Amino acid sequence: MPKTRFKLFRIFAGLAVASALVWPMASQAATAAPTHTFAIGDKDFLLDGKPLQIRCGEIHFARVPREYWRQRLQMCRAMGLNTVCAYLFWNFHEWEPGKFDWSGQADAAEFCRIAQEEGLWVILRPGPYACAEWEGGGLPWWLLKDPDIKLRSLDPKFMQPAAAWLKEVGRVLGPLQITHGGPILMVQAENEYGSFGRDADYMGAVRQALVDAGFDVPLFACNPAGDLHKGLRSDLFQVVNFGKDPQSAFKALRAVQPTGPLMCGEFYPGWFDTWGAEHHLGNTPQYLADLEYMLKQGASFSIYMAHGGTTFGFWSGADHPAKPGGPFKPDTSSYDYDAPISEAGWATEKFSRTRALMMKYLAPGETLPEPPPANPVMSIAPFSLTESAPLFDNLPNGMMDTAPRNMEAYDQGRGCILYRTTLPPGPETTLKAAAARDFAWVLLDGKQIGVMDERTHADTLTIPARSAPATLDILVEALGHINYGQEMYNRKGLIGPVTIADAAAPGPWQVYPLSLEAPMLAGLKWKSGAASGPAFWRGSFTVDKLADTFLDLRAWGHGVVWVNGHALARFWNIGPTQTAYVPGAWLQAGKNEVVVFDLLGPTKPVLAGLEKPILNELHPELDFVKK
Repeated sequence: MPKTRFKLFRIFAGLAVASALVWPMASQAATAAPTHTFAIGDKDFLLDGKPLQIRCGEIHFARVPREYWRQRLQMCRAMGLNTVCAYLFWNFHEWEPGKFDWSGQADAAEFCRIAQEEGLWVILRPGPYACAEWEGGGLPWWLLKDPDIKLRSLDPKFMQPAAAWLKEVGRVLGPLQITHGGPILMVQAENEYGSFGRDADYMGAVRQALVDAGFDVPLFACNPAGDLHKGLRSDLFQVVNFGKDPQSAFKALRAVQPTGPLMCGEFYPGWFDTWGAEHHLGNTPQYLADLEYMLKQGASFSIYMAHGGTTFGFWSGADHPAKPGGPFKPDTSSYDYDAPISEAGWATEKFSRTRALMMKYLAPGETLPEPPPANPVMSIAPFSLTESAPLFDNLPNGMMDTAPRNMEAYDQGRGCILYRTTLPPGPETTLKAAAARDFAWVLLDGKQIGVMDERTHADTLTIPARSAPATLDILVEALGHINYGQEMYNRKGLIGPVTIADAAAPGPWQVYPLSLEAPMLAGLKWKSGAASGPAFWRGSFTVDKLADTFLDLRAWGHGVVWVNGHALARFWNIGPTQTAYVPGAWLQAGKNEVVVFDLLGPTKPVLAGLEKPILNELHPELDFVKK
């Protein structure tokens, strides 16, 4: 890229001086008059004309109970941050095409308003792609209903809904830009696109969609150091992401952007966890040394994550294979991330050391508030789940098909799906699918005969000889669409062709979508006592106070848990996570209902509440494939 002379990038009271910009602002929207100005200068960010070092931290409001947003933001401010990064996950707000949700837990505008009240600026990251170990990287599952769609490209089948999404974001959050009196300083276009593609025209289309949506603050792009040149545009400010070695990363940034303030868009103090692998812990001394380097140099940064929180319910994604055909690695529901603020909002040692470091580099006259009190925690005595509802006794109405298709083809985005057909009498034979995403339990006349596993690409098994017609059931569970890399075309369910001894599997097939959503749970037929095989379990506990706790799931196999209708987490006895975070705000004085869906069945149907999480207890010997 030829060197471009950097011009002052300023935002005044609703007036854009577009002719002077290297990184242009978007068009104006008439709202409240601003009380501050923000600019990108030759060397610094400028707030009201004075240098501003952005000390930012990532916090995802979708991963924090709404009732706790203020406490978590107060923790961020007390740690020394003056800004927070806020991702928007497109699918969290538009799970169904054209139906946008900004209420309750999805009220992004309220989160930004609370941040402003707590003395924090906001950097908005609306996508359309996010990554963040979130289901599909934030891309809606329904995009994959089209077999020919090209994600993150100029394909109109992607860009039209993506532009409509960004227009809706502008409608809701545009009035909260600093140009209109709000806390939003900058808006990110896409996310780490250089790790996926190199089409600068696509990045231009995303930028234009933000402009058309009414964003008139600086627009920027982020990438790892080695990908900064891919999709590069001079009309987007560039920041670089890294976990260590800021000197080398900033050198790479200067190679593509000779002037302007230096900024790390994602600075990693820890890392995320995947099922079956050890809980990640960051290198705290290295993290602090690199953080101090940036503080000394006047470079801006965003700690990813300042507070990770929890990927509640079904929203966790899956790590991409290291290379095509590599291992599938679904992400845990705990997103603790070894961040300075723990999953439950506690101040860790890393928090205290970060705060102490930040205090050495505050602006003249700046002080930090004291951290707010931690939310109370409690233990809950062991209690039994005394009712059950076997899955195969609670199937919804099915649909007929000539051959199994992927889950999205049946208008389903997550949960489980059951494929059923009748096999004629015959000798032992071989069943094979192109893929089973992500796990498939295969049963013949109700007896399990094998498991297909996306992690190891185990998609072939033996069907025993049959002296009479037999019912073949293939129960497939989806564990989150891949959220990173070229393998995001990660449709779920059975991927055809499905063959038996190299010939098309017989049909017709009866297909039962099992969304595991509230309507399905409300229609379950409960009975007293235990169940075998895939089943729902129900019980309750009583409390006289409201406090956080962690459900101990070590006696259970693999599935999902709900408390008072809130989908808390996926669980899996192989670890490393063995607990589910229960926010006290989601409990009620008196009786609280727990529902567990377990595909394997528990060793005993008992739960308890712990005062601390179990984040690093591995049991590979319990893996249902290896057993």
